[in-house]
Amino acid sequence: MPTVWAPRRLRPDLNGERDRHTERMTLHRTDRRDNDVSPDHSDKAMHKGFLKAGHLPSLFAAFLYFDLSFMVWVLLGPLGVAIGKDLHLSAADKGLMVATPVLAGAFLRLLLGVLVDKFKAKRVGIGAQIVVIAGLIAAWLIGIETFHGTLLVGCVLGLAGASFAVALPLASAWYPPEHQGTALGIAGAGNSGTVLAALFAPGLAIAFGWRNVIGLAAIPLFVTLCLFVVLAKDSPRVQARKTLADYMGILKVADAWWFMFFYSVTFGGFVGLASSLTIYFNDQYGLTPVVAGYCTAGVVFVGSLVRPMGGAVADRIGGVRALTVLYAVACAAFATIATGLSTIWLAMPVFIVGMLCLGMGNGAVFQLVPQRFSREIGVMTGVIGMTGGLGGFYLASSLGYSKQYTGGYGLGFLIFAMLAGVALICLTKVRGRWRTTWSTLYGAARV
Repeated sequence: MPTVWAPRRLRPDLNGERDRHTERMTLHRTDRRDNDVSPDHSDKAMHKGFLKAGHLPSLFAAFLYFDLSFMVWVLLGPLGVAIGKDLHLSAADKGLMVATPVLAGAFLRLLLGVLVDKFKAKRVGIGAQIVVIAGLIAAWLIGIETFHGTLLVGCVLGLAGASFAVALPLASAWYPPEHQGTALGIAGAGNSGTVLAALFAPGLAIAFGWRNVIGLAAIPLFVTLCLFVVLAKDSPRVQARKTLADYMGILKVADAWWFMFFYSVTFGGFVGLASSLTIYFNDQYGLTPVVAGYCTAGVVFVGSLVRPMGGAVADRIGGVRALTVLYAVACAAFATIATGLSTIWLAMPVFIVGMLCLGMGNGAVFQLVPQRFSREIGVMTGVIGMTGGLGGFYLASSLGYSKQYTGGYGLGFLIFAMLAGVALICLTKVRGRWRTTWSTLYGAARV
């Protein structure tokens, strides 16, 4: 009789609260129909190396889907200088414009998280990608002539940002606890798509016009959709469907709110900077849109590259310990940026250090999530991703308003640095309870 991964209820935590959403992965034997269970999900999977523990084509499909979707999600940021000049936008308008896709993506992630839990990741991913492609083509054909038009396009692009709630559950479902950090880190490295937008969008806007760039973006999305259809495969692991009350019940669990806040700082900082830095470098240091895009790509590349590293490090030393260091360094980095560094050569190394911490922090947070909410990983991905997007909306819009009303960006960066400091304090508050309970409940993973 084959064996599969399935969750089992846990005893109450140290505070004595009875939380039916608290689970751990354990082995048990069960009957199945043909094709319901993959050999990769037997008890031998725990002892296999990473390359043999899951389904690599699905992991690659999740990464690619995430990567190109993120490229489109932040597209208005690298185009922001050209759009702002053409439509005569103020600093606050530009900040709100680049923040709108982030906000829309935040709420749509929650929706897609619920849909993934019910209909599986592949089906939901295909449907969402079709809608985004159709929206880009429609915007290109109709034309964008006003500030409000850019906000409408931003709402469409938000659905691309919601791909987070598709890619991570698709990858996570194939891997046992000991490989969760690495698998989610690789899939989550798809946020490197923001690098592609920063590298190519400003130059293409000069060559073809920024409106045409929006239409051209549909081409790589279509190619990605075709590959996703061929390569992606939903895990055969069967999960019980839940009612709306089950989803709402997660919000009654304190740990869910902690994860939401921690991710709003790490991912919110990452995507907020990816959306805003081209405009910031152009305005603060007088760089051309193309050079500002290159600088943005360099900073964002570091943050996306190290996300898998953050998950792998968290697998080795524990997510709590990794986040403690990362929040402390990020707080110092963005407080330094808030002082108003005089040249781009001084600013770039500090931005790189700060973004490195945020990128690794993204991987570290999601090393912890599947340990605490194994059965609700779909909806938790949506909920946590939503707050990550809200953090990005806050940072991107606050930088624009800071410039508009104070004449500089320093206040926006200072407040963000303070948020990283608050996250560090809060992590210190909960880590004792997490380590005590999780270390005894999850033998294979590291907290």
